[in-house]
Amino acid sequence: MTDSTSPTIVLVHGAFADASSWNGVIKRLQAAGHQVAAPPNPLRGIAHDSAYIASYFEQIEGPVLAVGHSYGGAVISNAAEQSDNVVGLVFVAAFAPDEGERLGEVEGESKDSVLMSTLEQLQYPTGRGSETAVESAIDPAKFHDAFAADLPAEQAALMAATPRPVAEFAFSEASGRPAWRSLPSWAVVATGDRAAGTDVIRSMAERAGAIITEVEGSHVIMVSQPQVVAEVIATAAAAALDRPGALTGASQSR
Repeated sequence: MTDSTSPTIVLVHGAFADASSWNGVIKRLQAAGHQVAAPPNPLRGIAHDSAYIASYFEQIEGPVLAVGHSYGGAVISNAAEQSDNVVGLVFVAAFAPDEGERLGEVEGESKDSVLMSTLEQLQYPTGRGSETAVESAIDPAKFHDAFAADLPAEQAALMAATPRPVAEFAFSEASGRPAWRSLPSWAVVATGDRAAGTDVIRSMAERAGAIITEVEGSHVIMVSQPQVVAEVIATAAAAALDRPGALTGASQSR
């Protein structure tokens, strides 16, 4: 039975994915008695997506542990800064940008990432007449190598056929004040991450003061090694509530 004082674990997916990417982790966390939710991340840009996820956090009664994969890490860090009930952050092969940073610029500095060379530009309607805006998807032929190299080719091909494109604003908008400045953080760093880039993810996690677990695997480490990721999340869920004032809202420490 779920402990009523335990945080609800909210899993936020990243770009080119959907909430089903957390299925293996959800199965293990639920089996251990945790309350888990995995909302859709709109993938329309830092400001838009952070506001959406913040509103999701705020509609949960009790404390929340926010977990983000890839671009979802930037979203949870911005969203948690707008929410009063988030008690901790977990970054899973995820970006943890500082205020003013843009993910596109950060990616350009990575020596490990090949992501930008795999992207195809698409257009989507903005809802204002015939106006369109730019979004990106990964070339299916490059998906396995860049995104999911430790998964069987057949499984990676299925993921490549069901991507969710991400708006260009996700890479070009400046990030806001990060919640990792005031909240305890944990991070799973995949040593073979060729999408976000192991070097960038490790550096950001260190800067955020996160407790880091390094795992051999690709960018989709939560798919290839869900047990390890679930264990880190469960550890964070228990530890986040040990800090003074955690149950009365994260805003007290800000």
